[in-house]
Amino acid sequence: MTATLGGTPTIVLVGHGMVGQRFLEALAERGLTATHRVVVLCEEPRPAYDRVQLTSYFSGTTPEELSMTDMEFIKDHGIELHIGDPAETVDRDAKRVTARSGLEVEYDTLVLATGSYPFVPPVPNKDAEGCFVYRTIEDLLAIEEYAKARATTGAVVGGGLLGLEAAGALKGLGLTSHIVEFAPRLMPVQVDDGGGAALLRTIEDMGLSVHTGVGTQEIVTDASGAVTGMKLSDGSELATDLVVFSAGVRPRDQLARDCGLTVGERGGITVDEQCRTVNDPHVYAIGECALAADGRVYGLVAPGYEQAETAASAIAAGEGEQLSFTGADLSTKLKLLGVDVASFGDAHGTAEDCLDVVYSDSRSGTYKKLVIGRNGELLGGILVGDAEAYGTLRAFTGSVPPVSPEQLVLPAGAGASVQLGPSALPDEAIICSCHNVTKGAIRGAVTDHECTTVPEVKKCTKAGTGCGSCVKVLGQLVTSELEASGVEVDKGLCGCFSQTREELYEIVLALRITSYRQLLDRYGREGARDGDGCEVCKPAVGSIIASLAPTIGANGYVLDGEQASLQDTNDHFLANLQKNGSYSIVPRIPGGEITPEKLIVIGEVARDFGLYTKITGGQRIDMFGARVEQLPLIWARLVDAGFESGHAYGKSLRTVKSCVGQTWCRYGVQDSVRMAIDLELRYRGLRSPHKLKSAVSGCARECAEAQSKDFGIIATANGWNLYVGGNGGATPRHADLLAQDLSDAELIRLIDRFLMFYIRTADRLERTSTWLERIPGGLDHIREVVVEDSLGICEELESLMTAHVAAYRDEWAETINDPEKLSRFVSFVNAPDTPDPVVGFVPERDQIKPDLPLLTIGTRPLEGSAQR
Repeated sequence: MTATLGGTPTIVLVGHGMVGQRFLEALAERGLTATHRVVVLCEEPRPAYDRVQLTSYFSGTTPEELSMTDMEFIKDHGIELHIGDPAETVDRDAKRVTARSGLEVEYDTLVLATGSYPFVPPVPNKDAEGCFVYRTIEDLLAIEEYAKARATTGAVVGGGLLGLEAAGALKGLGLTSHIVEFAPRLMPVQVDDGGGAALLRTIEDMGLSVHTGVGTQEIVTDASGAVTGMKLSDGSELATDLVVFSAGVRPRDQLARDCGLTVGERGGITVDEQCRTVNDPHVYAIGECALAADGRVYGLVAPGYEQAETAASAIAAGEGEQLSFTGADLSTKLKLLGVDVASFGDAHGTAEDCLDVVYSDSRSGTYKKLVIGRNGELLGGILVGDAEAYGTLRAFTGSVPPVSPEQLVLPAGAGASVQLGPSALPDEAIICSCHNVTKGAIRGAVTDHECTTVPEVKKCTKAGTGCGSCVKVLGQLVTSELEASGVEVDKGLCGCFSQTREELYEIVLALRITSYRQLLDRYGREGARDGDGCEVCKPAVGSIIASLAPTIGANGYVLDGEQASLQDTNDHFLANLQKNGSYSIVPRIPGGEITPEKLIVIGEVARDFGLYTKITGGQRIDMFGARVEQLPLIWARLVDAGFESGHAYGKSLRTVKSCVGQTWCRYGVQDSVRMAIDLELRYRGLRSPHKLKSAVSGCARECAEAQSKDFGIIATANGWNLYVGGNGGATPRHADLLAQDLSDAELIRLIDRFLMFYIRTADRLERTSTWLERIPGGLDHIREVVVEDSLGICEELESLMTAHVAAYRDEWAETINDPEKLSRFVSFVNAPDTPDPVVGFVPERDQIKPDLPLLTIGTRPLEGSAQR
């Protein structure tokens, strides 16, 4: 079958990886998708995905979340995307590409973005059962399946970027993991001997075994042909059930070779400065398959993006002005096995007469080296363990920093160290190397395009939308530029307070302020003092006082005195308001564990009060349809049966889900139910800026979905892994690993600190997921504070949580025993015995549902609305 479209020039893209997708975007930006037919032949069974973040699959990121392809973009631009149908032949004379399916497409312009393939050393039994490469999502799926079913030990051949990530993935799957690297150090391309030594110590401390300076001689197999070990070049043998080859990549240039295009001696399709092949002006090559005009094959995504832009520019410009690609910055910053590793510029000091400035701390695993030129210019550097200054240092490369090199590598507190902000950078400094965005372009986005937030600047410039390593510097630049422009950004909580929620928390804690009125009159804006406050600050301050109540001497009961007036509708009646004016009841069921007797009580209460019942995703039972005056009667029976409030109505801990764990499950490695119950009972009633959800999984199969929670726990053979900042709501986010292999006591101590630090520093109505991404330094900063105690406040955070645990009282138990508090549970204050006539129900599926037509009685349609 031949696909042609007469009269319309056709661009055929072979390959749909990250660089291929960027090429399509570059075509669209130049209007070429409107004037050309664009056909994409993709070999993999899925469209372009983020290969840089591939390893995040093993920490819970799904293949769908890794996708970089917006199918609406493909549809809107009329791009013909053929998945799982690679190009097999190219006839350059006929200008025709033939795909595996038999599809033939005639082209005017052909762009090859075929990427690279993993290099597998030619050792005996390299294709044995249990041998894998680490390149695609399908590779990872196969590794995961084999590891869970048939392996206890794994070995990775290669100690480079992907090799270390692969080793971390195997360790995360519960395998004893080895790394075999032929070079004398890990990451030989990116770091020097000093950096490699620091990295080695840190990785070995994590429980991985590293073998450097040895090669793989043979894969040992059993009678069935499955892997049982490896023979190494030093004569030793390594027992392993699984081998992952990650020994580098080679350009995929066979398609080009077969059609007569020129390739380099060591591979790579030879192209000129416009990424056009040297012996066919109608064919381009971009990404890892291309041998650039400077004689290099680039394996990083940023140069690939630049090549994609260059090729699109050349196709659009014809004989006019065009971009050119003559080389790229190979700077990179990565987090490998939780260790920050970065290199930039002339990292190995190859320039003549250059000098090294080195700081090394073996105890902390920190290594920093700056390469300085003869005139004092910063030529490059290597950072291991602490790469906080990477964004600024990389931007200074090629210029003389405003301070001495020694000051740039020393840690805070060690001599005269300085932290240069982005304001010190020149306008021509590259901030985002993925998209080649300068500081001047970012400043222009703020001053000329009136962008006032980081997301707006990202959209305007593309900065920060690649690997993400520049986002912190980007945020600092946006803030400093706004301030320099005289734009006053009011960071106050609301019109009543000029302070942020975090600042108000500190005021309440330091001065032991126990009432909203006192705080407003002393620290409110001038015009707000002696006023009534607003609906923004009243519940926010009420939450702060409630969370600090045991420490500051306030009454923690939210319906006590002034506190009652600060609550929103749900807290006002200790229940969730539903759409027809009725309320729901959610008793706490810690860890999802419940006895038959308590199940019967819930059933009897629901039956006697005619409530709708539903099992929730949080492993609880919700009862809907209670009138406000029925709430105390229902809760009296529940409290008498041993239930307490589930706080489904409050900005507080909701649930701690669990799987059945090792008690019942054959895969479980820890008692997840017991841990979930302990955590839920510890943190119940804890008031916070937003709701809190948690879960505990008894093994790596993750049945409790812990990585979608604000704090999630996954059992390991050695203890517990703690994940933080997850969210499964409208903007899903997988949690990040904060610490691993913790004992019970270590786990609870870190959660105590994490939660109290969140409550202390988060904004109003800010989930932990948003807070984690907003707070300067992100996860690294939070780890420094709550794990390493960098601010010296962990003892105070633990004390605050201890006070909360000791002072906890069930709100509904207190309410039903106090006649004065019960008086609020009426529909009409002047007619307390009269139920709300609007609250009605109709039957559905043997239960009830709101009778919504009741809500329309006495109303009339708006003018111009349709009549039915």
